[in-house]
Amino acid sequence: MSGAAGFDAATRERFADLVVGFAANVQEGQIVAIGAELGKEEMVRALAASAYRHGARFVDVTYFDLRVKRARIQHSREAYLDFVPSWMGERLLELGRQRCARIGLTGPSDPSALEGLDAARAGRDQLPFLKETGKVVDERTTNWTAVPCPTAAWAALVHPGLGPDAALGRLCEQLLHVCRLDEADPIAAWRERQAALVGVAERLSALRLDALRFTGPGTDLAVGLLPSSRFQAAAFETVDGIRHMPNLPSEEIFTSPDPERTEGVVRSTKPLVLGGSIVRGLEVEFRAGRAVRIEAEENAEVLRGYAARDEGAARLGEVALVDGQGRIGALETVFFDTLLDENAASHIALGAAFAFAVDGPDRERLNSSAIHVDFMIGGPDVDVIGLTADGAEVPVLRDGVWHV
Repeated sequence: MSGAAGFDAATRERFADLVVGFAANVQEGQIVAIGAELGKEEMVRALAASAYRHGARFVDVTYFDLRVKRARIQHSREAYLDFVPSWMGERLLELGRQRCARIGLTGPSDPSALEGLDAARAGRDQLPFLKETGKVVDERTTNWTAVPCPTAAWAALVHPGLGPDAALGRLCEQLLHVCRLDEADPIAAWRERQAALVGVAERLSALRLDALRFTGPGTDLAVGLLPSSRFQAAAFETVDGIRHMPNLPSEEIFTSPDPERTEGVVRSTKPLVLGGSIVRGLEVEFRAGRAVRIEAEENAEVLRGYAARDEGAARLGEVALVDGQGRIGALETVFFDTLLDENAASHIALGAAFAFAVDGPDRERLNSSAIHVDFMIGGPDVDVIGLTADGAEVPVLRDGVWHV
């Protein structure tokens, strides 16, 4: 599995079949949309071949070029930086209307593409993220998944002390491990893990907690919950009954919090990759639910730009918990990829909430925004305590172990 191509051909085929047949669960006759950065063409082709073997009617591929984004940030008129052509969002909505499947490839293929740019300008251009994503996810009209794709450039970022071939080989081994492709039956392994997480989510939801409190080095944060906030695991079902796994791998349980009741200071425990920029040493202070201070050792202006996008961009739309039994955190590797790093540690997200995580009138109280940005705040030295409406404390997660 060494060499510039990442996985070898046989491994790509096995990986693609797991993604298409299980995670996205592509159905006979479906249109399949695949999105990726340039540099991931071989994996895209393997996914397309698998989709056609599974009965796809058509596979539609879109590639995003970070070097074109760099040119825009460098040279575009200031007034145009946050412009998004209407057909991009309309395409996504049409994928929902036509009940398509969606597959996205994560992992930076060109980590240095946005280096040296003005961080404030970079924060204005949030592509390839589209605000319509939240609507399609909430309406559950597509069976979708996001999965990692190894590249030589990503491997060099994650394992800088190794030579190119060794770094790529190590990254490939790690991705196979966290995706459970090193198991004799990866699907059975994932179903077992999903069942365990669904059980924790159900027990935690039954407690009807009023808030969660995170405490650790540099962190003392209380996140208020809504009366009907319901914890979920990454075992989704579309409105048409198609089961799918939106993130592969996924080790989290999550819910939508009260956007007006977050208080305190939190320090990110892992770097955040945001629109091609890396934000390191992030610290955020919340008052009355709003992020009033965003500081970082590098690229704070990028996240500040996102948080200024609209009224809800500086409030929370998600709180997620990750235990120590997942495979990602145990590797003690910073992957510089939100899909992986957020499933190594508990996290929160600025921006849009998930409507399906609450019921009834609480849906009117959910945070609404054109952004959704996760950043990691958990780890073995960060405890999570549940607070009831009458002030009682309930241990939830300590030393990476569930107490519910």
